[in-house]
Amino acid sequence: MTEPVRMLQSVRAAGFPLPAGDAGRLQVRRPLPDVDALLPVEPGVPLVAVHPGASAPARAYPWPLWVTAVERLIADGWRVVLTGSRSEQPLTRRIAAAVAGLGGGAVGDLAGTVDLAQLAAVLDRAEVTVVANTGPAHLSAAVGTPVVSLFAPVVPALRWAPFGVPVELLGDQDAPCRDTRWTACQLDGHPCLSSVSAEQIVDAVRLLAAIQPADRELSIR
Repeated sequence: MTEPVRMLQSVRAAGFPLPAGDAGRLQVRRPLPDVDALLPVEPGVPLVAVHPGASAPARAYPWPLWVTAVERLIADGWRVVLTGSRSEQPLTRRIAAAVAGLGGGAVGDLAGTVDLAQLAAVLDRAEVTVVANTGPAHLSAAVGTPVVSLFAPVVPALRWAPFGVPVELLGDQDAPCRDTRWTACQLDGHPCLSSVSAEQIVDAVRLLAAIQPADRELSIR
């Protein structure tokens, strides 16, 4: 059972049911800030948000694989915006520079330059967010944007994956690190996530982007 459902059931049992019209999913207060000037947007070219950082190394997708994934997304016709905290700027800049060095198209890098409300607005503008098991995955769900979740099984995805929006879960959920709660990977090669290919990420983005906006908000599962 997902943690949001568990908590909602607890408050319902305590005598506080959801109000009429509330589907029980995460939400943010709107209106969100205008971030159009920050985004690498071209008319007719869809935007995908990529958040490569994670607070725990065991939950992070290896940075060289991010480079390949971003390059493949650009080749597939996407504009890419990288997001992250100030401490993650070296990672996003490294990825953006490597993609540029490979001849890839322009990549927007907003790491460390936007506040939480602006980040929510960026994720809201994206067709899909690609992210590991970390905070922006849930912020993406809160604004109704589908998530490609690169999820290391150190904690169970059933409980902690993004909630209330369509999700494509990638990563070996039966890897030896399963349910260990490791913060740093203790296995050679970080197999649970390094097994995820750029092609799988692109395919997952395509699949989620094909879902009509009216069908993206899911009720309690």
